[in-house]
Amino acid sequence: MEVLKRLRENVRRKGPEIFANNSWILHHNNAPVHTALSMREFLVTKQIIMLEHPVYSPDLVPSDFFLFPKVKEILKGSHFDDIDDVRSNTTAALKAIPQNQFQNCFEGWTRRWNRCIVSQGEYYDGDRGDFQQ
Repeated sequence: MEVLKRLRENVRRKGPEIFANNSWILHHNNAPVHTALSMREFLVTKQIIMLEHPVYSPDLVPSDFFLFPKVKEILKGSHFDDIDDVRSNTTAALKAIPQNQFQNCFEGWTRRWNRCIVSQGEYYDGDRGDFQQ
């Protein structure tokens, strides 16, 4: 909930025009923390529009198919002294990812959503687009 509150505040500060006309959309997966009643109530009270996530559609969340693997690749083999060390190294890893890779990520996200639509919600295997019954 605190992460979502910070996200909302960052959208307000960095994108005042999209915040004012409520034209931003939140997308996250169906993890229990994301679907909890308290989370759904918060989204409704703050009028945050959420993109529904298909139940059996893997690899549709950019953090899962792009961000986490990138950060893991950069930090692989590193050891940290404490949580502040983890934070600073993770922040540095995020800043090391070139901006064009984020653009490519969201183009991939669009392709993945299109595959999900074409499959009518059937399971498919990752970015290759192999559909399975």
